[in-house]
Amino acid sequence: MYQYDEIDRALVDARTAQFREQVNARLSGALSEDEFKPLRLMNGVYLQLHAYMLRVAIPYGVLSSEQLRSLAFIARTYDRGYGHLTTRQNIQYNWPRLVDIPDILDHLAGVGMHAIQTSGNTIRNTTTDPFAGAAADEVADPRPWCELVRQWSTTHPEFTWLPRKFKIAITGSPEDRAAIGVHDIGLRLIRSKAGEIGFEIHVGGGQGRTPVIAKKIRDYLPQRELLAYLTAILRVYNLKGRRDNLYKARIKILVNAMGADCFARAVEAEYEAVRGRALTVPVEEIGRVSAFFAAPPEGRSQTTPPAAPGYDRWHGVNVKPHRVAGRTIVVIPLKAPGKTPGDIDADQMDLVADLADRYGLSEIRVSKEQNLVLPHVDESALESLYTLLDGARLATPNADKASDIVSCPGLDYCNLANARSIPVAQQISRNLHESGLDAVAGKVTIKISGCINACGHHHVANIGLLGVDKAGQEVYQLTLGGVADGDAAIGKILGPGLNAGAAVKAVIACVRVFAEKAAPGEAFTQTLARLGAAPFKEAVYGV
Repeated sequence: MYQYDEIDRALVDARTAQFREQVNARLSGALSEDEFKPLRLMNGVYLQLHAYMLRVAIPYGVLSSEQLRSLAFIARTYDRGYGHLTTRQNIQYNWPRLVDIPDILDHLAGVGMHAIQTSGNTIRNTTTDPFAGAAADEVADPRPWCELVRQWSTTHPEFTWLPRKFKIAITGSPEDRAAIGVHDIGLRLIRSKAGEIGFEIHVGGGQGRTPVIAKKIRDYLPQRELLAYLTAILRVYNLKGRRDNLYKARIKILVNAMGADCFARAVEAEYEAVRGRALTVPVEEIGRVSAFFAAPPEGRSQTTPPAAPGYDRWHGVNVKPHRVAGRTIVVIPLKAPGKTPGDIDADQMDLVADLADRYGLSEIRVSKEQNLVLPHVDESALESLYTLLDGARLATPNADKASDIVSCPGLDYCNLANARSIPVAQQISRNLHESGLDAVAGKVTIKISGCINACGHHHVANIGLLGVDKAGQEVYQLTLGGVADGDAAIGKILGPGLNAGAAVKAVIACVRVFAEKAAPGEAFTQTLARLGAAPFKEAVYGV
């Protein structure tokens, strides 16, 4: 993984010292909360319903074991003993005291971490496939490019105050586990007919109150031109994007208003003006950054059949193929029955860090599904790994299954939310396990958002729930048919809103219809397309 150099360290140290002064000014009353707000947001500090929240950047979801132990230390020392992994591959602490946050940032800086640009109208954490560099179907490793985008975008003076927040995702695999179709910019690494690596460019995707699938505006861009082309896109957006209306300020609105073809022409014109200058990435720099992401050595294959109870199902669900012989990818779902999706306590963090050191080359990933991944596990160690994970309630065999639920914090924490997400997710999880549906249903995604901002990504779930306020009551809209990865699609509302209890029953009913009526190997969306919505609607509403 990438190691911070003296430039990175100097930047982070200077920002932390500056923010300490700003916090002291707020605590002394020299700054009002309104004056402090833009300063804290640029450093990842939110004011939620009950307390400040700190969002820590995990660039493209990659952590070392040392960094994960530091996150555990912060959870124990400055919070309530746990952290919350987000759909942007970051981690949040929900209960830090404002006076302690500069000390937290100092501690993070000591292990090459920070909270810069995890909030505000700027370029957020670039995300990617949690299996990057390990996936058997990968065309090219996206992590070096994520790192180059991080270096280019961090505190970029031209793009610090964009019309709205801005999100970039990069995939190196045809399957697209990075969900590029619902990002402001989605990048797909491809090979040209001549065998050269480059990028397919998608722009204008997003969720929220106006869900949109990104439009492809370029079939192929030479890899060295990536930063020049990103600059062109951001300049068009920065100059033409709306700033008079918060709800119409995202690039997806601009692309729709201009039309994809017109927007693409504007970007190409800007690109022609900037290409060939300093933004062309030197071959030597590509090589330098790529060297931090070398392929792992071969591992040792399993030689004896494992005997641990429950191992076979865990292996069949949570263990994924690796491109290197003797290695496997292991998903660690943070979704035990009834657990809050994405929460991980300090003891579990320490355990995963230890396991990464012993069995996985000291590397951990955070996924957009709010899980952890050990990307380079020695195959011969799988049974020992399973036993230790199982003892810590981290071996639930539900990666990509129905109970691998994604949920925003909802009304339990967020001051923007209209409804609770966590209790609904917990009850759905319990019911799926108790009914046995989780074991028999195929791959199905369930995602829950507590408001229209869609932080739970409900729009792109096979089964989505959106919490809304209706005359002071928490009501949930049920959507079906969304897809995040691959050919992205927006789910459609099935029928009238439901109260929390009815929403839980509705989700269970939809999973049951899928489990009973899906053809062998058929995905949820294929079953929905073949049968139509009628059997799902009948199961939920009785009509």
